[in-house]
Amino acid sequence: MISFYVDSTELVEYILKNVEIAYFAESLGGTETLITYPITQTHADVPKDLLEKNGITDKLLRISVGIEGIDDLIGDFKRLLTQSYL
Repeated sequence: MISFYVDSTELVEYILKNVEIAYFAESLGGTETLITYPITQTHADVPKDLLEKNGITDKLLRISVGIEGIDDLIGDFKRLLTQSYL
């Protein structure tokens, strides 16, 4: 499991709409690489003060790395994080 923050909710939306190798899914228990957005998925019912206390923000993404080729995964996320999304 890898958790990371991005600069904006616009970048979150861009990543989730444009990721090619990982699947956008709430479950993180498969053999494929999955990406989740905790604020609207796994933690949607958690009170705001508890979210803040635990660092769950609208700029946090989580990835469960699967069995795909590492170079393919790195390339996909590098593309998403380095090109202009606006």
